[in-house]
This record gives sequence, C-alpha cells and structure tokens, in this order.
Amino acid sequence: MAWVSDQIDAVKSIQIRQLVHQAVSLGMIVTSALIIWKALMCFTGSESPVVVVLSGSMEPGFKRGDILFLHMSKDPIYAGEIVVFNVDGREIPIVHRVIKVHERKDTGEVDVLTKGDNNYGDDRLLYAHGQQWLQRHHIMGRAVGFLPYVGWVTIIMTEKPMIKYILIGALGLLVITSKD
Repeated sequence: MAWVSDQIDAVKSIQIRQLVHQAVSLGMIVTSALIIWKALMCFTGSESPVVVVLSGSMEPGFKRGDILFLHMSKDPIYAGEIVVFNVDGREIPIVHRVIKVHERKDTGEVDVLTKGDNNYGDDRLLYAHGQQWLQRHHIMGRAVGFLPYVGWVTIIMTEKPMIKYILIGALGLLVITSKD
C-alpha cells in the first residue's frame, strides 16, 4: 500500500513542464510503434504482417497463441501453403492451409480452397454465403515463420479486457511518474 501512496505523491508533485515532457515522450513511443508497423506492412506486402493463431484448427502444426509472420508476394499460390485470409462479413482473419488451387487460363486469376489441419472438412462453410472459393484479394499473406506461445498475451487481453485496462493504466502511470 505504501507503493500506491508514493505514486500518488509523485503525481501530485509533477510540474506542468514535466507533465508535458512525459506526454510528448509517450506520444513519440506510440508514433514510433505505428511507424514500425507501417514499415513492416510495406516490407512484407501484407496488410497485417503479424497475426496470432486464435483457435486449434491448425494443430499440431500451429497451436493457439502462436504468432505467425506473414509475407505476400506476386508468386503463385500453391497447395500446401499456409495462408491467412479474410472472409467477407468476418472481421477476424483465419489461418488455414491451401488444399486446392485452380488457375483460370483465360484471366490468370486463381481460385483457392483452404482447410484447417485439425478440421474434418474444407472451409466452404466458413466462406461468405454462396462463396465456394477464395480469390487472391481475400488472402492477407502467407506464413513464413512463427513464434510459439508468444501470442497468448494478446489472447488474454482480448478475452479479459480488464487486464488490458489495468496494464495500460499502470504503464501510463509509470510514464507520467518517471523522473527521467
């Protein structure tokens, strides 16, 4: 309890100039993170260069909480690749393996069918109503690497938002009360 009262005293003793300095520092940290994210988007060609596996549909290859690194190039998509895709009407992307690819010779466009490694059937039930195949514009990127279990931080903060608010508040308090 003494730590809390020390922090309250520290907040009370902050001068306006120091408060503005801390706020600018916090803004620079947030801006730097956004710049790094945008640079990764440009470098990887993917609208989301890093995603977290949210379900067990790709086990045993990828488990819930694994972080995947994505890259999207103009190279053809092949059966066996792991892709992350968006489906119309769903906001959360899906990580599954390509099981069939059909290329239309007249237009050069491709139709892709996916399936989770741990699922019984293909993903046609997950696609938008009446959709049988994915097109290239649905695919956000291809998995090129992963970090196991690191994404659990994201899952916990999504499933228990109170933890997220406590962490953000504690970090904000630390930034404001730091004496540097």
